[in-house]
Amino acid sequence: MTSLKDKVVFITGGARGVGAEVARRLHGKGAKLVLTDLDEAPLKELAAELGEDRVLTVVADVRDLDAMLAAVDSGTERFGGIDVVIANAGIATYGSVLQVDPQAFKTLIDVNVVGVFNTVRAALPSVIDRRGYVLIVSSLAAYAAAPGMAPYDTAKAGVEHFANSLRLEVAHRGVDVGSAHMSWIDTPLVRDTKDDLSTFGELISKLPGPLSKTTTVQKCGEAFVNGIERRKRRVNCPRWVGLMRWLRPLLATPVGESQTLKSVPDLLPRMDAEVAALGRSMGARTDALEKP
Repeated sequence: MTSLKDKVVFITGGARGVGAEVARRLHGKGAKLVLTDLDEAPLKELAAELGEDRVLTVVADVRDLDAMLAAVDSGTERFGGIDVVIANAGIATYGSVLQVDPQAFKTLIDVNVVGVFNTVRAALPSVIDRRGYVLIVSSLAAYAAAPGMAPYDTAKAGVEHFANSLRLEVAHRGVDVGSAHMSWIDTPLVRDTKDDLSTFGELISKLPGPLSKTTTVQKCGEAFVNGIERRKRRVNCPRWVGLMRWLRPLLATPVGESQTLKSVPDLLPRMDAEVAALGRSMGARTDALEKP
């Protein structure tokens, strides 16, 4: 197990949710943190809570490679380098392929896929130099698809494979690469979606078995830190999510899809109607950050 004391950890999407929870736990283990986010106020609040002697915050957009390079440079100047990078920043969209705003789809891919590349590309030279660890935040969505979530599912499946390819490229350099896969977590992202769309809660409730369950940010943070300490190839939260990786071929068969398909003819049109009435295909916070 790797001690995290004095290790420098670079986290995108560090202001809220899982990113902030992981930051708190890593800080408690003696790590030094470089936290980035687009949302400045909660980022500053977290830094004030933790104490700024071992925390550097940078307002930066993961879609901008130059901004990520500058954030890494700032962290390197302050702490000497980057040992661990966690590509955590991500957003979600609302609505089916026929309903979702095409610009929202593009924004999601830019944040959730291009943003992962930019984050890793910027931090990787230092991580290689320190024989460190990369954690790519994917999702259960990489294993199990859901109606109304095609953009998100696409992105999370893509970054899982990005992690798999990266692992092959850097293993001989002493760098380990993991991907994190979570079911529904009680984050601001999930809560905002439930607040915006009543049908989203319905969708979750109609998923088969444990796929319908929601777990806590604290449980997820604990799993992430354990995975970082052990430099795991995969971090699953809850642990049963790991089983879904092996069941993935079955989940995409008529048998695996049968229960979900029963609800689609009624649920999806109502979800799309809610999205149309809402007038946006992203959460209010993300939509506001997109506007000049």
